[in-house]
Amino acid sequence: MALDITQLTVVTGEQYEIEGSLDAIEAALVAASRGSIMQLAWLTERKSQSTVGINPASIVSLRPLAPDLSEPPSHG
Repeated sequence: MALDITQLTVVTGEQYEIEGSLDAIEAALVAASRGSIMQLAWLTERKSQSTVGINPASIVSLRPLAPDLSEPPSHG
């Protein structure tokens, strides 16, 4: 099964390819922005598989990318 990938752009122009659908990433950012001051949204970067904390106030844009078709199909 292909993963949904969302491209996230921050105010510095840096872009991240994050695992998850546009709706799921938006929900994580909204939840973090409603949390305590400086609460980060913790997301998984696709290529490195590392966790990255994003300040919701620094987001410029979100864009859905095509599903990652390099993942082998699941036979589960």
